[in-house]
Amino acid sequence: MGRLSIRALQLLLIGAVAALLVFAMLNVAVVVIPALIAIILTCALWPLVHLARRVMPAVLAAWTVLFGSLLVLGGVGTGLFFSVLNQWPTLVDQAGQGFAELRDLVNGLLSNFGITIDQEQIDGAIDSVTSFATSSDFGSGAVSTLGAAGSFITGLILLLVILFFFLKDGDRIWAFFVSWTPQHFRGKWIASGDRAVQTFGSYVRGTALIAAIDAIGITIALLILQVPLALPLGVVIFLGGFIPVIGATVAGALATLVALVANGPVAALIVLAVVIVIQQLDGNLLQPLVMSQTLNLHALVILIALTAGTVLAGVVGALLSVPLTAVAWDIIKVWSGRDKTTEVDPVAEASQQIEVAHKGRDEPHENKSSDLEEDA
Repeated sequence: MGRLSIRALQLLLIGAVAALLVFAMLNVAVVVIPALIAIILTCALWPLVHLARRVMPAVLAAWTVLFGSLLVLGGVGTGLFFSVLNQWPTLVDQAGQGFAELRDLVNGLLSNFGITIDQEQIDGAIDSVTSFATSSDFGSGAVSTLGAAGSFITGLILLLVILFFFLKDGDRIWAFFVSWTPQHFRGKWIASGDRAVQTFGSYVRGTALIAAIDAIGITIALLILQVPLALPLGVVIFLGGFIPVIGATVAGALATLVALVANGPVAALIVLAVVIVIQQLDGNLLQPLVMSQTLNLHALVILIALTAGTVLAGVVGALLSVPLTAVAWDIIKVWSGRDKTTEVDPVAEASQQIEVAHKGRDEPHENKSSDLEEDA
């Protein structure tokens, strides 16, 4: 009982510290969330930075990768904006006709059960929505939305700044952090950092590949069926792929709904069938092939992490919870000696590198700058 009490007290203390850390991070979320996203993006873009450093200085390599990424995103965003602008009138016209057909279909189905929905009830619902949109409650909600938009812009600017410095000096920042750790644990710290970089980078790249395949397949079906806003819907499906379990499902449901409203029930059924087939291919073929070595987590763990992240931080928590859980599990395996991903022991190899680096620090002052670069 005494040993059990001590373990229970230790668990309570660890839980209290973890709760305080979560509480503190939620109160400075405007800093924590951009920093976490910047770390994940840096790990995904690091191979490009490493390749660019072979032919240019570190600062120029960081600027090149950052501006190249922004140009790609800006080009995609501009193309989507003009696509929505050109197809919006067509969507409005088709939506009116599709809504009328959908209303007749629903009324026909409900009439079989003795339920009728007349035009007065529909007009009443529209009037209720209109009155809410012109009420003070909606105005206060709009003010809150503007405040959230301001926080988003602040976080976006901070994200870009942090991302630049991580792309420029990420290796040196990590080397500086590791230099403060106890020497007998330093090898495990280095191995944990290597595993985190590999997991974050592989997760983002693998998820992007799977989401791109989903988006391309569904977008082709939407274009064949001549569904309005096919390209913007494809981008929404691509972004939804970064939210495990539910993201692709919600994005597919949105594409099906647009097809139903704009092109009728037959087109919607075809889109739904395409979404189901592609998701089955994802779950049974693409996910095991692409993510088997990266996301080595049980589906129940992913679901729990996704739910907890959504409750704590909303959509951003849903995006970050699964990769953070995967990295945490990889770090636990390193510190418990269960990391068997490589034949060479990463802890022993890192310890040898640290010993070599420490020997170099005992040399004259003029050689220390090169030794620090080797540490990084």
